Amino acid sequence: MLRVRCLRGGSRGAEAAHLIAALLGRSANGWVQRAFQSTSIAAAAQPRAEGPVDPVSEAVPEECPVCAYNEWDPLEEVIVGRAENAQVPPFSVEVKANTYEKHWPFYEKFGGQSFPKDHLKKAVAEIEEMCNILRQEGVTVRRPEPLDWSMQYTTPDFTSPGMYAAMPRDILMVVGNEIIEAPMAWRARFFEYRAYRPLIKEYFKKGAKWTTAPKPTMSDELYDQDYPIRSVEDRHKLAAQGKFVTTEHEPCFDAADFIRAGRDLFVQRSQVTNYMGIEWMRRHLAPEYKIHIISFKDPNPMHIDATFNIIGPGLVLSNPDRPCRQIEMFKKAGWTVVKPPVPLIPDDHPLWMSSKWLSMNVLMLDEKRVMVDANEHTIHKMFENLGIQTVKVNIRHANSLGGGFHCWTTDVRRRGTLQSYFH
Repeated sequence: MLRVRCLRGGSRGAEAAHLIAALLGRSANGWVQRAFQSTSIAAAAQPRAEGPVDPVSEAVPEECPVCAYNEWDPLEEVIVGRAENAQVPPFSVEVKANTYEKHWPFYEKFGGQSFPKDHLKKAVAEIEEMCNILRQEGVTVRRPEPLDWSMQYTTPDFTSPGMYAAMPRDILMVVGNEIIEAPMAWRARFFEYRAYRPLIKEYFKKGAKWTTAPKPTMSDELYDQDYPIRSVEDRHKLAAQGKFVTTEHEPCFDAADFIRAGRDLFVQRSQVTNYMGIEWMRRHLAPEYKIHIISFKDPNPMHIDATFNIIGPGLVLSNPDRPCRQIEMFKKAGWTVVKPPVPLIPDDHPLWMSSKWLSMNVLMLDEKRVMVDANEHTIHKMFENLGIQTVKVNIRHANSLGGGFHCWTTDVRRRGTLQSYFH
């Protein structure tokens, strides 16, 4: 075992940094050097019994590659998910609560297995084309690692296979120059963060903040094991009563239940996001950011961006089938509330983990450009009337895995500044 003696002072700290960098490899030199310089500065600030304090200059960090404050500033870099190796999650209580009865036979048959191979192959091709179009629009595209999601894993509280790394919006949220890893709420997604760790480490080494929210144990106590869902009517009744499959046993949340508008973030309590998770985020981001809890007439709340999608400063798409109970506060703040048209996706198209309203799950490239479903002609017209150019892409088979353009992406860098849009 190699032992390195601790060295004090700026110059000796630098020597140690160079030594460790040499051991770790040249690529580590920059961030190791900055870390040791920061430590040296802290040490120099402590009172010393005798002798002068040597001045230490901190290296000027590179411009942080991670920075986004809202959903619409010009998009410069984005993470796009992968459909490769995607597995159908086991039909556990939390999955049953988030899926509709007509799809339950699908989960009973394929839970813990691959999604249908032909369908998955088409989804992979669609997302590759989406990445190509993003690059043509001037956006840098990054991808998670392709992993084997069929691998079974066991914790002290449960056993499960994995699911996928298709929806980075669910697990990663960028607030300013900070990447926040969400804890998630489905057992099949417990280790999903592993696909994104190489990217996150790279961003961290280049200056980004990196926070991992408390990981829930996902023990049986986190879920209402007797959650009584039999029909859409049951779901409406339970949602109206504020009852969800996740309990308040420990914090949990998916990042996709939050949506950003500068200093204000809006969130819903859903089947995967509990009040403890929301409170953790509120304390973590205070006082610079404010968290607002909003709710909807939604029988199956899970992820906010196909229900309430902020697309510009004071401009929001609000699902007419799931009206926001607090919509008046947005109107009083001077916001424009737009109700998108009824989706055109046919009834026979499989949407195993989502609704047709993925039509409004769009990705803003900037205030005047939006990535939207090529098949949704009526929503094209809506955006044109708003003065927004549509970048049309077909990801219909990818939709089946549970998300639209907003879900399939996490914006890493948008060119803009922190502002307030909600008063």
